[in-house]
Amino acid sequence: MSRLLILIGLLFIAAGLLWPWMGWIGHLPGDIIIKRDNFALYIPIMTGLVISVAITVLLWLIRW
Repeated sequence: MSRLLILIGLLFIAAGLLWPWMGWIGHLPGDIIIKRDNFALYIPIMTGLVISVAITVLLWLIRW
């Protein structure tokens, strides 16, 4: 369990360092963006699905 937490922490650090070059996250087709004069609504449906699948595959591979 402690190794999994360390791995997750390292992944968060890597994502934080690579964030400026990961501009595609949050701008995928399927994400809903509504902008009005003084209002902005952002619903990252497809981004959430992609991240969920990636985490599921990663955890599945670690379990093996």
